[in-house]
Amino acid sequence: MVASKLMILSSSFAGAIEPWHVLGEEVTQSGTSRYVDSSVERLQVRLSGLTEGRYVLACNGRRVPLRATGKKGEMVGAVRYRAWAPTSALHPTLGVNTPLVFDLIDTWNGLSIGGCSYRVSHPGGRHYDTLPVNSNEAEARRVNRFWDHGFTQGVLTPPPAFSALRTFYEHEQVPRPMAPPEEEPGDEYPHTLDLRRKYTRI
Repeated sequence: MVASKLMILSSSFAGAIEPWHVLGEEVTQSGTSRYVDSSVERLQVRLSGLTEGRYVLACNGRRVPLRATGKKGEMVGAVRYRAWAPTSALHPTLGVNTPLVFDLIDTWNGLSIGGCSYRVSHPGGRHYDTLPVNSNEAEARRVNRFWDHGFTQGVLTPPPAFSALRTFYEHEQVPRPMAPPEEEPGDEYPHTLDLRRKYTRI
């Protein structure tokens, strides 16, 4: 779990349970085998110190559906994404969704006031040959993949899907409040943003 703080707002990210599908039988050199599609992962996010109706969390430019926990100013959400592309997968034509770039958007001012970026593997492409020998080394590897920078800064502009809106405004000024539009909730997990699904606006 990784945590970050911004002013009085705080956020924490943790890996969440994601069921993996067992694929059908495939012919291999040693006979037949059934692969497990482990390419889909899920990340849980918890935000605290929020003002209701003011802040929106976006991941890769798409709104993360947040749900109140019952504690004042605290909300939770989840992101489901394709972490890597194996040779045998349930959806082989879907691309990889990483790195995940999170933006905390102040809709009252139309600004991205903070965020972070998360990578599944080492950003430099390094491959570890051995397992970490202790918790310190494991934490160092995790820190290499989680950055508290790399997010969108300044005034939030419309996402590429709405690029036509960029030239509609007078003097190129983006109206405020501005935030990614809400998406149609999924049937299986209504409080999870599934980056594999095509963008569908409500």
